[in-house]
Amino acid sequence: MFIETESTPNPATLKFLPGQDVLGARGTADFTSVAAAAPSPLAERLFTLDGVARVFLGADFVTVTKDEGTDWDALKPQVLGALMEHLMAGRPILLAEAGGADDELEDSDPADAEVVAQIKELLDTRVRPAVAGDGGDIVFRGFRDGIVKLHLQGACSGCPSSRATLKHGVENMLRHYVPEVLSVEQVDA
Repeated sequence: MFIETESTPNPATLKFLPGQDVLGARGTADFTSVAAAAPSPLAERLFTLDGVARVFLGADFVTVTKDEGTDWDALKPQVLGALMEHLMAGRPILLAEAGGADDELEDSDPADAEVVAQIKELLDTRVRPAVAGDGGDIVFRGFRDGIVKLHLQGACSGCPSSRATLKHGVENMLRHYVPEVLSVEQVDA
């Protein structure tokens, strides 16, 4: 098995491409601690490595964020080894009972359902593919009073350019196509 790596706009995060599905069509999963990683044996395994601060699972990639005091030269081979061992052994990536109640985290007025549908469509077709290319994801969290609330995951979380991406890229695009959108805000969950 050969696992490729790619840098991301976030210097603390690397994208690992194993050449096979990770979560496939099941979406994405973002783990910010070993305790949060319980639904994913793969993420739990990666958190056993000194220096791993965050694990994000995408359709066909894994992004790992290191802590500030860790050097990629030391951590990268360990991550590659853990990924290879886990995937070649056929161990589960995500437990069957794990899954999203993401819709429960949304804050939108039911009267805005049509606008919310437009926003989600634009995010899914124009924004998420580009963000996934950088090893992350963007999740809709709500729309109220003209403000779209989005949560950044994976390499995008903590990325130095994420605020500019949200304000100049995502906000401008949404405002262009959906006149009801006044601004975009980043939320933590």
